[in-house]
Amino acid sequence: MKEKSFREVIAEAMSEEMRKDETVYLMGEEVAQYDGAYKASKGMLKEFGPKRVIDTPISELGFSGIGVGSAMNGCRPIIEFMTFNFSLVAMDQIINNAAKICYMSGGQWSIPIVFRGPTGSAGQLGATHSQSFESWYASCPGLKVVIPCNPYDAKGLLKSAIRDNNPVIFMESEQMYGDTMMIPDEEYILPIGKADIKKEGTDISLVSFGKIMKKALNVAFKLDKENISVEVIDIRTIRPLDYESILFSVKKTNRLVILEESWPFSSIASEVSFFIQKKAFDYLDAPINRITLLDTPAPYASNLVKTWFPDENKIINAIKKTLYLKI
Repeated sequence: MKEKSFREVIAEAMSEEMRKDETVYLMGEEVAQYDGAYKASKGMLKEFGPKRVIDTPISELGFSGIGVGSAMNGCRPIIEFMTFNFSLVAMDQIINNAAKICYMSGGQWSIPIVFRGPTGSAGQLGATHSQSFESWYASCPGLKVVIPCNPYDAKGLLKSAIRDNNPVIFMESEQMYGDTMMIPDEEYILPIGKADIKKEGTDISLVSFGKIMKKALNVAFKLDKENISVEVIDIRTIRPLDYESILFSVKKTNRLVILEESWPFSSIASEVSFFIQKKAFDYLDAPINRITLLDTPAPYASNLVKTWFPDENKIINAIKKTLYLKI
């Protein structure tokens, strides 16, 4: 095993799949000569050349459309967005073409394409560069949505995404690219659609995903010192969602808190809450609680960002409230 960063394993996963399959290629802004806006494709141009690592103009709609068309003709493109905020320009290609061509063609065409890049807030970047759109994409049949929280998961899930015959939205974070952990030397893949229990517990289930998982785990280990046992579930895949792992945990703990880096309205927490109250209502000893961003665009001022973004105290208070403990 070797310690590697998030950005390193992203490049490693893409490179390994490109060595195995010559139909796989990477396209996006600054992915080639600049080694990626976040150095997540470092060294790939040198190894694979400009026909398989392709710099584009600032034209998300255009190069996303090229990717969809090439996927219909036997390629397996990886389309990088500098941020998923910019994917809004390409929504027509993603939603109306990539997600629907297999269905509308009666299965004659599959669209094996990965759209990847960072999502969510990365600090003081303002309202138009700090948005989480996983619930938007997950609401569209035909798309898979994956959000890893650490380098190990990122590599295994990205390799699965590249091999998948369906369009996959693969979301990362600028604030995770420098995170490091030990990565096996041998090849591995992780299945899309399977949650991971990051920490076992008995008192309450805490469901989350993406970079905010780090706060979830920090809180869980802090509460261990207060004899509060929190089970932390990383759903990893927003669609397909591993409902059964969440259900199994709630039936054990009888309480549920959901933490996500998104707005409250039409959130992933809303979907999970509906499912659990439908399937496990009689197991619940308290109402389901959720922690999200405040229901406003992202502020720029640092003091307002701290209020807008869930901090560990908000998570601790939500857990204790759900346990009917004094805050």
